[in-house]
Amino acid sequence: MSTKGLKDDDSGDHDQNEENNTQKDSEKEKNDREKPQSTTKRKAVVPGPAEHPLQYNYTFWYSRRTPGRPTSSQSYEQNIKQIGTFASVEQFWRFYSHMVRPGDLTGHSDFHLFKEGIKPMWEDDANKNGGKWIIRLRKGLASRCWENLILAMLGEQFMVGEEICGAVVSVRFQEDIISIWNKTASDQATTARIRDTLRRVLNLPPNTIMEYKTHTDSIKYVWWQGEGLLLVACMLEQFNADSKN
Repeated sequence: MSTKGLKDDDSGDHDQNEENNTQKDSEKEKNDREKPQSTTKRKAVVPGPAEHPLQYNYTFWYSRRTPGRPTSSQSYEQNIKQIGTFASVEQFWRFYSHMVRPGDLTGHSDFHLFKEGIKPMWEDDANKNGGKWIIRLRKGLASRCWENLILAMLGEQFMVGEEICGAVVSVRFQEDIISIWNKTASDQATTARIRDTLRRVLNLPPNTIMEYKTHTDSIKYVWWQGEGLLLVACMLEQFNADSKN
């Protein structure tokens, strides 16, 4: 029994049963204090016995939104859902084999696969100075291209060190879009290597249009869209007010 337990108790002499009860109560209080800390601390994801570890842990995310509605950073972050994190080849296949293929998704949906600790958001510290290669696909190609892309990423085929942040497949009504994100938009040698590897692993025709877009430009475009919609709303409100008068 702890000395603290004896000092805190002022009931006088104790027999052995009382000492045992006090000791149990003290241990229970200690366990109760420690329990919230142990339950709130996320368990690290590690490869299982005899599994093949990946160089980095990765996390799958999913998002879906109503098309045509402007999305703020806050609402986007609330809308994106984490599916799970894996650390080995076997753990990846356990997730992937139970996931819907992009070609079978409906509406305005996205799958994201990013290194653990990096959120699939432009504002994340790992992404804010970076950009992405974008490829627009006709319907029917997204599932194959997405699988080839993420397998190449997990297998470290891009050979650009820690530059790769993650990849996204975006399902839209008229077309599908895949993109791969990297940390440093200003590093032209790295972005060129990513482009060439992407073309190879996806077996893209030579005339395929590939666009590189910095996240800074993406943020400016969304801001411009939001400002434009706000301006239109104000003009409509003024027009309605003038009509009533």
